[in-house]
Amino acid sequence: MLDQLTYHRNTSGDPRYTVLIPTWNNLAFLKLVLRSLRQNSTHPHQVVVFVNEGVDGTREWLAEQSGVDYILSPENAGICYALNLARGLARAPYLIYFNDDMYALPGWDKRLLEVADGMPTREFMVSATMIEPYETGNPCVSFGNYGQSVDSFDESRILKGYTKHKKADWSGSTWPPNLIPTALWDAVGGLSIEYHPGVYSDPDFSRKLWEFGVREFRGVGDSLVYHFGRQSTSRLKHHKGREIYVRKWGIGSGTFTRHFLRLGKAYEGPLMEQSIPLAVRIKDWLKLKGWIKA
Repeated sequence: MLDQLTYHRNTSGDPRYTVLIPTWNNLAFLKLVLRSLRQNSTHPHQVVVFVNEGVDGTREWLAEQSGVDYILSPENAGICYALNLARGLARAPYLIYFNDDMYALPGWDKRLLEVADGMPTREFMVSATMIEPYETGNPCVSFGNYGQSVDSFDESRILKGYTKHKKADWSGSTWPPNLIPTALWDAVGGLSIEYHPGVYSDPDFSRKLWEFGVREFRGVGDSLVYHFGRQSTSRLKHHKGREIYVRKWGIGSGTFTRHFLRLGKAYEGPLMEQSIPLAVRIKDWLKLKGWIKA
């Protein structure tokens, strides 16, 4: 794979953070997310885009842009390889993983950086809060339908009303956009490639951080981004991320996020070791043995 990659370094300076964006033939969304980062960010930053295939005009469009570093891959390397390789171009002390189907809202990075800079430890992960156009039951997400495609996106309406989606900080930072110190990313080895092309690599990464000793997993309720959702994952018809997670850690990802990360609960500071109910442990053991579906 390395021999097939081409690197384009177009930026310099000392950014406060580096945004890593893997993209897979999503040019319209990529244009929108990059514009939102330019228009709605507060701090100087670096953007590194990893282009999977890019046969939809992404390659040609990026070649005409300035202020974006990017890597081209002729095949779909998936999220795990993409982010691990994109990290090689990062120059900032913080990394932020962004999906290409997101729209950064004004001041999103100001609050995220305030929380990160105020942490008493260098071992943490903090996430922005997503606004999504459909109800999923995810307690960390705010519901608001401002469009499910670039063509239907009501940008003017969300810019006028996004502040109503602010919420209290929550526990369980796992999904992007998430921020961690670059040194911490390196310490745990980035994303685990056994989840290629990437499904369940998010909770696995949080579990690796937990094993390293991280106990700060904080969602920032007034750092907001709009997430169209399902633009790439809907194209993945078969994956075994759930089963891989159970075999690797001995428990389901839901057990980890509920009982360790306290997903969606009010943020109250560093997390503590949690006891797992006996019924949950038995169910996870049955999943591990393959006697029930993971």
